[in-house]
Amino acid sequence: MNTILSIIKEELRILLLDFDIQENIQISVSKLDAFDIQINNLVKYENHSSIKEIKNAVNEKLESIEYLSGVEFGEKFFINIKFDYYELSKVITNLNDNFKLESPKTIIFDYGGPNIGKPLHVGHLRSLNIGRSLYNMHNFIGNDTNSDIHMGDWGMPIAQIISYIEKENIDIKSLKVEDLESIYPISSKLYSEDKNFEEKAKEINKNLNTGNKETIEKWKSIKKLSLASIKESLGILNHDFDYWYGESDVNYVIPGMLDDLIKKDKVRYDENALISNEDTDPKILITKSDGSYLYITTDLATVLHRERNIPYDKAYYVVDNRQSLHFEQLFSSLKYFEFKNLDYEHVSFGTLNDEKGNPFKTREGGTKPLLELFKETYEYIYKINKDLNKESIDLLTNTVLTFSDLLTNRKTNYKFNLKKFTNISGKTGIYVQYSQVRAKKLLEHNDGHGEFGAKRNLSSAENQLMSDLFLFSYYLERSIELSEPHHLANYLYEISNSFNLFYEEEKILSIEDEELKNSKIYITNLFLNTCHSAMFCLGIKPVNKM
Repeated sequence: MNTILSIIKEELRILLLDFDIQENIQISVSKLDAFDIQINNLVKYENHSSIKEIKNAVNEKLESIEYLSGVEFGEKFFINIKFDYYELSKVITNLNDNFKLESPKTIIFDYGGPNIGKPLHVGHLRSLNIGRSLYNMHNFIGNDTNSDIHMGDWGMPIAQIISYIEKENIDIKSLKVEDLESIYPISSKLYSEDKNFEEKAKEINKNLNTGNKETIEKWKSIKKLSLASIKESLGILNHDFDYWYGESDVNYVIPGMLDDLIKKDKVRYDENALISNEDTDPKILITKSDGSYLYITTDLATVLHRERNIPYDKAYYVVDNRQSLHFEQLFSSLKYFEFKNLDYEHVSFGTLNDEKGNPFKTREGGTKPLLELFKETYEYIYKINKDLNKESIDLLTNTVLTFSDLLTNRKTNYKFNLKKFTNISGKTGIYVQYSQVRAKKLLEHNDGHGEFGAKRNLSSAENQLMSDLFLFSYYLERSIELSEPHHLANYLYEISNSFNLFYEEEKILSIEDEELKNSKIYITNLFLNTCHSAMFCLGIKPVNKM
């Protein structure tokens, strides 16, 4: 990204090479009110024989950059830097054109992972939110982004459902999605308790894998019904995918893949189970002793399927912490089996719990459906905002479900507190929406977007907001590099807070000095651009009224 921060980092990196110093320049936000950013790379070189020459060269280089207005060295060679807001105002809009990569990559985001026959539940929310956010951020900077929902639509769970339907002589064509969702837990329980049912399910599973026509037709009916319901639910939650592949879509790859691994002596049979020859503890199981496939079997085949159909440079798997060992084994196996040398990352996350810290449950004790949480949130917001139309309340509901999630470091668990997360004065998505609506209304009452004009002394509120707005690239880059949306979510709240302080400082439209008014309108417009860019990256749609 060709941003002011990337310019500074590259200029200093090249300069330090003249002193035989190879450094990856690290920029952080300054804690000093008089400065915007800080660079600490020179601290470890304070005893370098040429430290004075290095300092002078760095100082000269930084002072030559027109977008900076002040540079100061601390006694330990900390470098404090102040932006020149007037120069930056000529080139920075914080729209995506400012951030396009010179060499974009093709990236796949594997997230969502629902199972057909089951409703989306609260356990899916974090994967959906984090996955969409990373997808949007990479899309924002120009990468070719592809999302794949990776559905569980094959194997024993499906066999159990079909077994139950046959056992109860249910007409599969008359099934409704509610029937299917009630069958899933019953059939799973029967499988663990009834030996005859277990054997029947295993037979059905075998029929699936061998392509038995009658069984496949039943599977198609179940999938069609369930997929329509999943897509409808995701539409309500403002989620969509580029690819709707399931485990069934990669089955054709598995037999050839296993044959190839056997020929290359990468796997071997051990008591009829196929295990990897990689030196690991425990050994990595590739297929079960009865020949049935495991998650790793399907995931390996998925990689091959994607390589053939969606060539890509990197794949992100947005799946919860509990699957960490699985992905360690998957990535290790991909390397050992000599698949294409691609880049893989497991983006893990903690759980979403109720406000007491317990797993979300229904009144009956089952896992809470995601649409039930949506409905509860919608109704709570409606009670507070009865004048708003349905579209606006839908957007605010999804804002709450998204922002409160992404505000939390993905690696930790968090408690969903509806009252707290809908507080218009708190660190909430509602507050963010209120702030951008406020800015939008101000601009609607003014022609044009203003300009920063001649240099002048800024008020403390103006100075803080401008500093925050020109740090958008810092938080965007940090969120992308670490695959941690919470940096950008927290930033969105901070600029909203800074804007409200700026807004309340004086009545902007009543200012008689046109140049001063235009300057404040420019700042407002830059805030709105930045706010909307951050919201897009997080997967939040702005409302028009509150």
